[in-house]
Amino acid sequence: MRQRSVEIDQVPQVRHLADLVQRARELVVDGQRVILGITGVPGCGKSTLARCLMDSLASNPPDGLSAGDWVAHVPMDGFHLAESELDRLGRLDRQGAPDTFDAAGYVALLRRLAADCGDVVYAPAFDRSHGLPVAGSIPVPPQARLILTEGNYLLLDHESWRPLRTMLDEVWFCDADENRRIQQLILRHIVFGKSPAAAEAWALGTDEANAALIRDTRDAADLVVPDAVLRSLASPSHARRTTSRRTAS
Repeated sequence: MRQRSVEIDQVPQVRHLADLVQRARELVVDGQRVILGITGVPGCGKSTLARCLMDSLASNPPDGLSAGDWVAHVPMDGFHLAESELDRLGRLDRQGAPDTFDAAGYVALLRRLAADCGDVVYAPAFDRSHGLPVAGSIPVPPQARLILTEGNYLLLDHESWRPLRTMLDEVWFCDADENRRIQQLILRHIVFGKSPAAAEAWALGTDEANAALIRDTRDAADLVVPDAVLRSLASPSHARRTTSRRTAS
């Protein structure tokens, strides 16, 4: 992890999203750019947590910063290799494994963001409906002081992924209930085109093989986000509040 000039107070127990929002805000010290990683097994709620943090943080900056662009979200998913390339490499049947991402590209992007050179930095997104990364989709403005990045392998102790640890100021691990997570994962696969049988087979096969690698990284995280918090973010009432805030803005 990068060394910060001032250590933030440790949160003894996370009970609500507000605890995480406060911790994330306190990472930004003296206007220095910091990068917060969110990790966990497939389907655990990483993206949902990142979106909820963005919704809560954007209008609530630390003293001295302007609302809005002070926080940015850069998912790791934009570094999926395209399905055509995975087919060429013979890896399409295990899409989502560590070697089906451009790990070096992701590391290079985070290194550039950490350098904080005052330029707009463009990051790729991932179009799940077409299975394609889309370059230049996410602009990170120079005024962004807190970068949220989320993905499966932020703490993986492997040569290709290990450099991430030097650029991430903190990493949080989403510890979702396994039964709920698997059901959500199966539903996601169905939504994006798999039959129910194929979705279940993928979730319990390819996804589970990747999940086993990721679970082993849990103890290296700075903070574990419990299932109760993740469950509250996925609740209909929270979704309605989030939609209401977006409409009002």
